Amino acid sequence: MRGKYVMALDQGTTSSRCILFDHEGRSVKAAQRELRQIYPRPGWVEHHPGEIWEGQLGVAVEALAAQEIAPGDIFALGIANQRETTIVWDRDTGLPVHNAIVWQCRRTSDICDRLRADGAAPVIREKTGLPVDAYFSGTKLKWILDNVSGVRERAWRGKVLFGTVDTWLVWNLTGGAVHATDYTNASRTMLFNIHSLEWDDEILRLLDVPRCMLPEVRPSGAGFGRAKADVFGCEIPIAGMAGDQQSALFGQLCCEAGHAKNTYGTGCFLLMHTGKKAVESQNGLLTTIVASADGSVDYALEGSVFSGGSVIQWLRDELGLIRRAAESEELAVSVSDSAGVHLVPAFTGLGAPYWNSSARGLLTGLTRAAGRAHLVRAALESMAYQTLDILRAMEVDSGMPLALLKVDGGASANNFLMQFQADILNRQVIRPQEIETTALGCAYLAGLGAGFWDGLRQLRENRGGASEFSPAMPDHKRTELIHGWRRAVKSALHWAE
Repeated sequence: MRGKYVMALDQGTTSSRCILFDHEGRSVKAAQRELRQIYPRPGWVEHHPGEIWEGQLGVAVEALAAQEIAPGDIFALGIANQRETTIVWDRDTGLPVHNAIVWQCRRTSDICDRLRADGAAPVIREKTGLPVDAYFSGTKLKWILDNVSGVRERAWRGKVLFGTVDTWLVWNLTGGAVHATDYTNASRTMLFNIHSLEWDDEILRLLDVPRCMLPEVRPSGAGFGRAKADVFGCEIPIAGMAGDQQSALFGQLCCEAGHAKNTYGTGCFLLMHTGKKAVESQNGLLTTIVASADGSVDYALEGSVFSGGSVIQWLRDELGLIRRAAESEELAVSVSDSAGVHLVPAFTGLGAPYWNSSARGLLTGLTRAAGRAHLVRAALESMAYQTLDILRAMEVDSGMPLALLKVDGGASANNFLMQFQADILNRQVIRPQEIETTALGCAYLAGLGAGFWDGLRQLRENRGGASEFSPAMPDHKRTELIHGWRRAVKSALHWAE
């Protein structure tokens, strides 16, 4: 077999990473570098596109050098990336016309307000599965065309190109030979019709975006050209690509309707596979395309918990209740329950299914008996309750019961939280041995696409050592706890009034 490893390039919001995986799906080497954040104004977030490319190339070279692995040992390459971040560059020189506008940036809120006022939101929602929001790429691209001198005129002449981070990396890896994205990233631009699988002309007219500057859209497991020999020393096929959350879903092998994953990071990102059905949510969830290795098109519902692991950071950095994140588990298991305390961490409002940006965080149920350990336990439990709320909304929207929940991300290492999550969901929770599922997902896509692995069955056989958490809480206790959480949320919403 040519090549021993698959290389995963994982370009995140705060770092560039490269992980090499062997034929058993084990990570054998990783390298990481920080990515500089640029804040030109309050609410604005940018990256320098050159730093994205240089950082990603640097960690790839570092990973190869550290293990003394030759470029020829790399069978294929996959890319996972922060989604929605928008880059525009000159077709001839390859130089960006402006800094990348990051998904977090809110500078286009006024453009979104105008679109909603003009009645465009229902059409955009129907076609793209997304609400009109500054989060997505479409209005960021419009802002660059409107505000960078001469760019729109050059774009109409085909001299300027648009891409999300995946497209930018592929363009540079192939020396400008390939200008392409995949279904998952395209589905996050607010420009792509997720039903017809095409850039939507009506939306392009609304935003005055030239079609000629948009990348070709391919399935996630399709070929995306070859990294040029002068990049790594030999040509390497780029055989898979997906946005980070869809990549994590595939890395968890959630490939059937009813399967879901939750990534416990600063926030929590939940995706539930809905099969061939693009479900239109009635609870403010997003409809998106999932990654597949065989070119088939399946869909998912997506929801986000605004404050996940950041709640533990708050306990540590602002309240000083813990010295390190791992201490939260020790304190949580030192008491039998939260003593009736609930923390609603609505620090920036409440998301799905409540959608109230004015709600604010609060602690309820405090008595003199409540101590430090109870507050820490309540904080951990809040992540599980918020996850419950979104998954229940997904079940209602899709009409599909949740089969099981697969988990990853930093806070998934907390055994107390995972057991409580299983108890409150009344569903099995599975944590894989390899929790770098974002990188693993794009490695799977690339390896399957290039023939490194034979199929999903082989990938499932390779997986071992997963931790399983089964519900053990009595039904009456679960009902009582959920009722208390709902009362606490109602109080947070009432505070907003």
